[in-house]
Amino acid sequence: MDIHTATRRFLEYMEIEKGRALRTIQNYEHYLSVFVNQTGIKTPANINREMVREFRLWLNRQSNGNNRETGKTMSKKTQNYYLIALRTFLKYLIRDGQQTMAADQIELAKIPERHIDIITSSELVRLLSAPDNEKDIEQKHRDKAILQVLFSTGLRVSELCSLTRDIDLTRDEFSIRGKGGKVRVVFLSDAAKQTLHDYLKIRKDMSEMLFVSVSKNKSKTMDNRGLDRRSIERIVKKYATIAGITKKVTPHVIRHCFATDLLSNGADIRAVQQLLGHADISTTQIYTHVTDKHLREVHKQFHGKK
Repeated sequence: MDIHTATRRFLEYMEIEKGRALRTIQNYEHYLSVFVNQTGIKTPANINREMVREFRLWLNRQSNGNNRETGKTMSKKTQNYYLIALRTFLKYLIRDGQQTMAADQIELAKIPERHIDIITSSELVRLLSAPDNEKDIEQKHRDKAILQVLFSTGLRVSELCSLTRDIDLTRDEFSIRGKGGKVRVVFLSDAAKQTLHDYLKIRKDMSEMLFVSVSKNKSKTMDNRGLDRRSIERIVKKYATIAGITKKVTPHVIRHCFATDLLSNGADIRAVQQLLGHADISTTQIYTHVTDKHLREVHKQFHGKK
């Protein structure tokens, strides 16, 4: 089997059997096409350790996108995306009975501990109330609801964009399908429910999507298109600026605030893992170093007591 046929069948397998999101499949297609084009490989049987080593060297020396201006090379984290896609591809080939390199022979690059971007409690309060000064009443209610739902549920921006008007506001919870097609339950605070109620009450369109574009043409009150991730990112950035927050604030920063708020108030880390939809608890543990009140108290009690 030639490499292009094998790649196509792998992507179809990820779409059909594994049920991966279209965005994930597109990313895999990109990473594998770079590998195939750079190595000139013809068949899966040609993949070997030396070829992968040379490909990693090539990745490590690339300056892409904004890095061209600074001279920085591709980050280890980005390099690992290529390697993860390649390992997943190799596992599929072995399972399909193809002769190729074993996936476990590829070791991911070590990356620095992840830095968590968070804002303070007072900054969060200012952010959530920033839409209050919005003159367009429709936009005001929509944007307040977006910010409150993000903080109440800890949803990823892609998950927020997928929400429809089917949410039952008489309940405090709803189910969401997240990464890998996994379903989890998230919860709405009283504030989030109230902002959603206010927003839906003024909606005049027939769109099934929960958050839609506000039309500038007042003869058509709402646009039926659901907001995409970039639109949500722009909305969050806008109100962070209005709130006087100088740090970079994104929907994911609000997700960080959701997690740190729970952990700071004593929530069990495994419960937070489930609420965030993390497959591995080690992903959730990145929040603990900024929320460990015990360490803070130990420092206050024992430091500088001579």
